[in-house]
Amino acid sequence: MKALKEKLMDSNAGYAAVFGKNAELSSIPAKKLAILTCMDCRLDPAEFSGLSLGDAHVIRNAGGRASDDAIRSLVISHKLLGTDQWFVIHHTDCGMEMIDNSNMGELLSESLGTAILDREGWKNLQRDGGSEEGKFINWLPITHQRNSILEDVKRIREHPLVSEKISVYGFLFDVKTGRLEEIKD
Repeated sequence: MKALKEKLMDSNAGYAAVFGKNAELSSIPAKKLAILTCMDCRLDPAEFSGLSLGDAHVIRNAGGRASDDAIRSLVISHKLLGTDQWFVIHHTDCGMEMIDNSNMGELLSESLGTAILDREGWKNLQRDGGSEEGKFINWLPITHQRNSILEDVKRIREHPLVSEKISVYGFLFDVKTGRLEEIKD
């Protein structure tokens, strides 16, 4: 673990050494854009959208879902920092398609350790130190990717704290091709 932390710190030192004009960037996104997307490590929103540092706010969570906290961030992005176009971007082969509230709650009730996925589904390697609290959380699983995108776009558009002047779009990113597909209602 320590070696990874040291590598991160070394990489940061190199980044900071050439940071230069980035120190002059505004906290207001240059393109007035916010992206809500998944935390999946295969997604690089700046890269697949042609964005540079300072162009957009990027809000990430498991599945790229329009959770209360994601909407909180989007509302702040607009109200205080002027974004007026929001992109909801889900992706193919998402881990949130492989869970539901029930099995996530059961896994956590047995153990807080990392679970594995095999042909029979998710299972714990250990059964110790779990908590029942996971049974009371809506994990926002994805049962149908396109429908989830449409649901999230609708939830955002209809939220009472979201101005009707904001354009909200839904997209599906294909992790095998790198292509974005607009999903319209």
